[in-house]
Amino acid sequence: MSSHILDTTRRVVPDGRTLNTTAVVQLAHGSAELGEPGPEALARVEKSWQAARELALAGRVYGRNTGVGANRGDAVRAAVRADGDVDVDATAEGHGLRLLRSHAGAAGSPIPAREVRAMLAVRANQLLAGGAGLNPRIVLALLEAVRGGAHPVVREHGAVGTGDLAALAQTGLALLGEQPWTGGPPPRTVPLDGNDALAFISSNALTLGQSALALDELDRLQNASLVVAALSLLAVGGSYEAYAEPVHRERPHPGSVAAAARMRALLGAPDRPGPPSGRIQDPYGFRCVPQIHGPALDSAGTLAGVLGVDLNAAAENPLISADAQGVYGALHHGSFYAAHAAAALDGLRLAVLQTARLSTARLVSLVEPGITGLRPFLSEDTPASSGVMILEYAAGAALAELTSLAQPASLGHAVLSRGVEEVASFASLAARHALRMPEHHRQVLACELVAAIRALRQRRTVPDPALPVGRAYELAAAELDPEMADRPLSDDVDVAVGLLDRLSAL
Repeated sequence: MSSHILDTTRRVVPDGRTLNTTAVVQLAHGSAELGEPGPEALARVEKSWQAARELALAGRVYGRNTGVGANRGDAVRAAVRADGDVDVDATAEGHGLRLLRSHAGAAGSPIPAREVRAMLAVRANQLLAGGAGLNPRIVLALLEAVRGGAHPVVREHGAVGTGDLAALAQTGLALLGEQPWTGGPPPRTVPLDGNDALAFISSNALTLGQSALALDELDRLQNASLVVAALSLLAVGGSYEAYAEPVHRERPHPGSVAAAARMRALLGAPDRPGPPSGRIQDPYGFRCVPQIHGPALDSAGTLAGVLGVDLNAAAENPLISADAQGVYGALHHGSFYAAHAAAALDGLRLAVLQTARLSTARLVSLVEPGITGLRPFLSEDTPASSGVMILEYAAGAALAELTSLAQPASLGHAVLSRGVEEVASFASLAARHALRMPEHHRQVLACELVAAIRALRQRRTVPDPALPVGRAYELAAAELDPEMADRPLSDDVDVAVGLLDRLSAL
């Protein structure tokens, strides 16, 4: 995994073609300047908008002049009242407003600001791909909101992985002025008519934005976890053989090769280390680091690839697309179904869980005298002292939370809209769970880090400061309390949590 360190000098120019996860994270955190879209991207939006309106006048187009879901067969026509005037509420314009209002019924707690800002950035960029048939003014309003730090109040539950309908409907009403904005000056009010409503909400922009944020955090934690593993290896006097280049050349899974190379670099180990001077083999927590961190690296790459496609995809249903002769048509499809993202998120969460389990395995080794040669639980000399015993319990509790969050969301099932929408990917749930994993993962790694630094101190082992692992030790030892007597360790764990981002950058 690569570390997505935020670059405050970054300028992101949305174009519907090249947005990546790093840019989404920077825009969500307000650490990058948002430029104006180029004329080519805006021209795509304008052409598809005009084409969509003409198509809706000429024939049936789902959601524009028909109902949605099980109501897809209901036509939307202007009704004439007894006095001869048109009933505006029955026209396509009234239909679009009703669609937004009816779909804005999300439940649960408001979503954190950074996640909503990520959604706005993703949705604006997707619309610039030019397949939605949406008013260009809406794209500019979304970009204005991101630029000014504003975001609508969006609630948590309202999607099952077939489009973030409720969150985007709430955003659509905010653009109309019917729902509040917070965090900054609201963008100029933009009308969404019957041709715009479904086109706007037909997207997984919230799920994709949350996925980008989760990937960034999990990237950094995986980097940090290898640094902590290297400190623990030194603390138990472990062997470098498990990271030898020939071992991984013979079974060259990319992630495992990268993890082993990273461990060698952290430790200053040669490609082919000499035979161990102590144990012939270390426990799995040390010996299987490349084989267990490797799948997490590979899974992160898979998710990054999926997001690279979907952040720039014209996935709205129907797709407003021109043929080779430049003639536009409306193509009805299922590209809103987020199975790729769901599978990639499930795979990453399961792989990350395995790395967290490995951290707790190393913690078990760190408190075992038969492995460290130190007192049980790394205690002081006072008989029956408990030392860091409680850290095993704390890490185990945090690991249980991770285990719950790693359950595959794609196992979920839903039959909706009178059976017309009879399956669901639950990518939205997978993304929310991925975002919640880092909090608990940090706790697990922090417990190991506290124990590793204590063991190194007791062994009087100071790693070479010229090596990354030596710089990691200097950072941690400077901030972690050296007192060995039995005492509450909560503050130590908090300090260690705060160190992880700095360790990940080494």
